[in-house]
Amino acid sequence: MRTIHIVVTGRVQGVGFRHFTVRRARNLGLCGWVRNLPDGRVEAAVQGPDESVETLIDLLRTGPAASEVTDLKIEEIEETMEIEHEAFSGFDVRF
Repeated sequence: MRTIHIVVTGRVQGVGFRHFTVRRARNLGLCGWVRNLPDGRVEAAVQGPDESVETLIDLLRTGPAASEVTDLKIEEIEETMEIEHEAFSGFDVRF
């Protein structure tokens, strides 16, 4: 089991990036959330099996067709660390 925090930079708002992330994460059986940040980036917290998390990371490097990802920052989250809105029982868009 792996838990990560991701921040995606580029043209990632207004292009369906959050919904792309939710669909792909749910298809992979992952839990977590995704949301837009006020500065134009997208943030996500993801939890699940290592292989599924890696697959989602690879998908987010490209994103949906209308997006343009310029950077992807990934932070591993230790069990003892807390993530804002931590609620890993599904995968949702947060506001």
